[in-house]
Amino acid sequence: MPEPTPADLLASVVAADPTRPLVTFYDDATGERIELSGRTFANWVAKTANLLVDGLDAEPGDRVALALPPHWQTAVWLMACWSAGVVAVPVEAAGLGDVDADVVVAAEALLPQVPAETGAREVVGLSLHSLGAPLAAAPAGVVDYAADIRTYGDDFVPYAVTNPNEPALVVSNTTFTAAELVDRGREMALTWQLDAGSRILTDLPFITLEGVLVTLLAPLTANSSVIILRNLDKAALDRRISLEHVTAVAGVPGWDPGTGPVRRLL
Repeated sequence: MPEPTPADLLASVVAADPTRPLVTFYDDATGERIELSGRTFANWVAKTANLLVDGLDAEPGDRVALALPPHWQTAVWLMACWSAGVVAVPVEAAGLGDVDADVVVAAEALLPQVPAETGAREVVGLSLHSLGAPLAAAPAGVVDYAADIRTYGDDFVPYAVTNPNEPALVVSNTTFTAAELVDRGREMALTWQLDAGSRILTDLPFITLEGVLVTLLAPLTANSSVIILRNLDKAALDRRISLEHVTAVAGVPGWDPGTGPVRRLL
């Protein structure tokens, strides 16, 4: 039996309970809150994987640079890359000038920092707007994710079987295969004692392995759920932890669990 991939983990979670919340997102700068069930998250992943393959001509082994903040759409893009068998390369804005990728995906605010000659055949811009609005001003040649994604189907069937031993993620100049990502996710879920009742709150970026593990892979292996924070208002943190029934926190500098039941993971 072949080793599972991150896409297999998502499929298992959806099969177990498609309506259960999987990802919740807060942006305290805008007041935005979005909750996605396993089924809804998987539908976004399928649409994005279809865009990658049918719209951007991505093939297994291609590299996709992701210049995106902590956001539910960042999680979708990572999982879509792994579903399509392409290599996700999360990068900071400062690294856009040196990125080596076939496709560059960037938040709208970072599009001006994408070099005119990137070497990538496609550049995709994300407005990250809470209501799905398109880019305010799409530069020439940039694919507008919010506008284009609506035309792609909710089911994704890869034309090639994803090899779990092929590269899937590059972070901190280190390459991880799909199988290694699943193994690391399982290890961390065990270390952190995650289970189906765990609710992990995090503001960690996706540019480190820890950020990817705590936000996606460890929760998926344990059938847990995650709350992603952006532009955190620390004054609202304790109330949010209570309202969202948070059991563990990762990131959030300065937060101290004290003697309460909520644990700090990282």
